[in-house]
Amino acid sequence: MATTLQPSLPSRPLLRLRLASPGSLPHPIDGAWWPSSYDLPTELPLLLAGLPRAWGRITSVTVNGAAWTLAPGRMLVLDQVVRLHRSTSLSAPHTICLLAPNRGRWDLLVVPPDTPQDTAEPLMAAAAGGTT
Repeated sequence: MATTLQPSLPSRPLLRLRLASPGSLPHPIDGAWWPSSYDLPTELPLLLAGLPRAWGRITSVTVNGAAWTLAPGRMLVLDQVVRLHRSTSLSAPHTICLLAPNRGRWDLLVVPPDTPQDTAEPLMAAAAGGTT
């Protein structure tokens, strides 16, 4: 009996994201994101695709200019233009700021990609308002 092997499909990268529970009080940090690299054109589409629909369409993203690799001033993400801003004056250098018109602003802690899992998970839980 002949066996035909199916080629394996490439797996989608895992989105490592923890968000604070929605509530009546605003959060200084709305959650944590642990990207696989500092390659914004690769990482940003995965992040935006995994955000809650209630956040609306993100049209502007600000990241720490010193941490991320060069990226264009605009990107097409999920069939929408997203403006990218680089800042070295962010109040917290390991954050990403997401803006959606008429919906709001969300700030996420960015856990450095090379962080070991046993260190990253407690950081993400704390940023999301939980405990480990």
